[in-house]
Amino acid sequence: MTTNARLRALVELADTGSVRGAAQRLVVTESSVSAAISALAADVGVPLVRRNGRGVLLTPAGERYAGYARRILGLHDEAMAAARGEADPEWGLLRLAAVTTAGERVVPALLASFRARHPNVTLRLEVAPRDRVWPLLIHHDVDLVLAGRPPDELADGVRAVSPNTLLVVGPPGLAADFAPARSTWLMREPGSGTRDTCHALLAALEADPPQLTLGSQGAVVAAAAAGLGVTLASRQAVARQLADGCLVELPMPGTPLHRPWHAVSHAHATAVTDLFVAHLLARPELGWSAPPRP
Repeated sequence: MTTNARLRALVELADTGSVRGAAQRLVVTESSVSAAISALAADVGVPLVRRNGRGVLLTPAGERYAGYARRILGLHDEAMAAARGEADPEWGLLRLAAVTTAGERVVPALLASFRARHPNVTLRLEVAPRDRVWPLLIHHDVDLVLAGRPPDELADGVRAVSPNTLLVVGPPGLAADFAPARSTWLMREPGSGTRDTCHALLAALEADPPQLTLGSQGAVVAAAAAGLGVTLASRQAVARQLADGCLVELPMPGTPLHRPWHAVSHAHATAVTDLFVAHLLARPELGWSAPPRP
């Protein structure tokens, strides 16, 4: 088994919490996973896993090594994509990640426009909450992230920005006597940046209203339109409902909030990533522009 295969076995074991789970993901036998972990431990010189009943857990050394393994694997994939893309970006690979709202409302138009002009580029997309997409870029599992404001360590990688406004919306029947502290708030899933922002707005009002958590942006918007409560949402996510009149904007201190979308890559981006960013900036109809200079 190659070093890369051993590292992947360790990462899958860390993610699934079991040898069986890792083996199922890798489509190999459990004995192969166990052998890979044993070989890695022998190379490192310290135990990477320990018995826990009938299963295994990573030791602190194993947890630390698994973090490096993710970076190594991500960099290896990035290096291969970069080398192939450098030879001919039109036949390269672009690995994208986007937060849920951007994945639902922003990314489809971008990818359709890009693919129409660059049909031979292979596109991969992962859509997830904010707390999952940024680690993908940090670990080099993706080339570009489309999301809100990046963490400080990635701020220098902002390549393009696009307007995005957050506002409070609810059914028309609540407009006359809307009170943030008494209304039921429909919340996004844990890890969502919009959820965190909504909590911050309510905390600023020292309000602790009833809350109902739903699993996606689409579910939250549908629940608001059905009259279950109010929510904080991107104007892009509720544009149709506002136009139809099934949702209305509600007055809330601190809103509307201007939270632009950011396209963020590593400083040493692949040629295919540069091709995609150039496409965003060259197409005014897509709504992206170069980031302001500090």
